[in-house]
Order: sequence, then C-alpha cells, then structure tokens
Amino acid sequence: MKELSLNILDIAENSVRAKAKNIGIIIVEDEATIRMDISDDGCGMTEEFIINVTNPFWTTRKTRNVGLGLPLLKMEAEMTGGYVEIKSQHESENPLNHGTVTTALFYKNHIDTTPLGDIIATIVTLIQCNPKLDFLFRHTMPDKTVSLDTREMREQLGSVPLNNPEVVQWMKEYLGEQYAATI
Repeated sequence: MKELSLNILDIAENSVRAKAKNIGIIIVEDEATIRMDISDDGCGMTEEFIINVTNPFWTTRKTRNVGLGLPLLKMEAEMTGGYVEIKSQHESENPLNHGTVTTALFYKNHIDTTPLGDIIATIVTLIQCNPKLDFLFRHTMPDKTVSLDTREMREQLGSVPLNNPEVVQWMKEYLGEQYAATI
C-alpha cells in the first residue's frame, strides 16, 4: 500500500469484521523506527488461521482467492528490516479474554519505508463508519503525543452519535491541532 495509514485501515476493518467492540491503534515513533500496534477484542484467530493469514493466496473471502492486506504489511515491514507479529486468542479457546494484536515495526532510515500518510482521515473514517464501536488512538512521537479516545467523547456527547457531521468535523480539527502543536 502507498501509506501505512491504509494498512491500519485494513487491519482495523478486519477487527470490525471480527465483531470487536474496542479497537486500539497505537503508533510509537522514535528517531529510528515506527511501531504500530492494532489491538481488538474481536473473536480472535486460531493457530492455523494465524499461520495462514500472511499467505497472499489464502483468504476467508468468498469474492476472490487472495487476501493481500496482512501479506503486504508483512512484506513492507520486512523490506525495511522490520517485522510483523500477530498474537491472538480465539473465543473458543478463551471465551472471556479473546482478540488479536497485530504489531508492525518499520525502520525509518530504509529507502523502502512507506510513509505514514493521512492518519487523521484514517482514524476519522474508522470512527465515522463504525460509530457504535470504541476506538483508542495514540501516536507518540519524540516531541509530542496525539490521542483520541471515543469513550471519553461519549462521556461528553451523551446521546449525540459519533458520526454526527459536527462531531466528525470536530475530530478532524482536534487531531489536526494536536499534530500541528509544537512542544
């Protein structure tokens, strides 16, 4: 993919399809690396599923015979010297504590490192299209941290839905102000 934010969108949509209620998107960036952790409390994956999920010619989709999201992420990370790691507990193995954590590490100084892209649009789109789910987004950089937690928003908004146009506009501006702020 052309932007890491699109990889994040793809993985988070997998979490939505896994019936997650809570999705965490944590990005930690330092001088040398970008680490992304996407976690959820969805149905989880079995050991067999985890083994196959990064194979581009294996998919659960009925519409086509390939699934490229995680295989592309893995390839992009490994091209920089990084990695992708998937940890999961399937609900059949652990009915009370199930879900998936996908971690990707990229080395920023490598020529093949994919840019982060429009992370604001990605986060806002995920929330706008899934207003009943809770998202925790945090992007930690050497000089600042940008964050948004829909649980905190719900406390303030009461019955106003997260996909209300004014709320969507506020989220864009709020995240944009945090990214623009200097410490």
